[in-house]
Amino acid sequence: MENKKILAIFGGSFNPPLNSHFSLAQQIVNEYENIENVIFVPVNSKYQKEGLLENKHRYNMLKLVCDKNQNFIVSDIELKQEKQLYTIETLELLQKQYPNNIICFTIGTDNLKKISTWGEAKRLVTDFKILVLERDEDSMDEIIKQDSFLLEHKDSFIKLKENIRSNISSTFVREKIRRGKSIRYLTPDEVYYYIKEHNLY
Repeated sequence: MENKKILAIFGGSFNPPLNSHFSLAQQIVNEYENIENVIFVPVNSKYQKEGLLENKHRYNMLKLVCDKNQNFIVSDIELKQEKQLYTIETLELLQKQYPNNIICFTIGTDNLKKISTWGEAKRLVTDFKILVLERDEDSMDEIIKQDSFLLEHKDSFIKLKENIRSNISSTFVREKIRRGKSIRYLTPDEVYYYIKEHNLY
């Protein structure tokens, strides 16, 4: 990567944010010395996803944790929009906000397999670097080899050398809450107490 400082964009519903989200973000910072910050970008509640908590709570939970880590930032750039943005639109807005940084978008290999179907996919992989986290038994190199679109733009994709693997999902955590089980140690303490205080999920 170039000498310019890089911002790694980590999008998601964060419904709720988990320890694994923050562990992964910290690993990204550790892995590449040019990565200055990880920016968490929660999706707008207009996103068609069942059971998605309202914007303010997901933003507040992320902010409670990010405010305690100098490498983490939470952005409300999608939350402020009247419509759900395409990924390329979000990244272009962030590039305007941080003109002196390289913007690098983070995805898992599950999304790598279908990125060619995304809106403005060609512009996305041409204008921005994509940081790829290998999931389960996936191999980024093998996925790229088998897809002509990915192969054509293979220089846009950067693989994390080592990955934190976690099978715990936000869905799993929400189900625990519904069943009256403790989610302590699955989420940061700040998130755990926020959920309890506001009686979420």
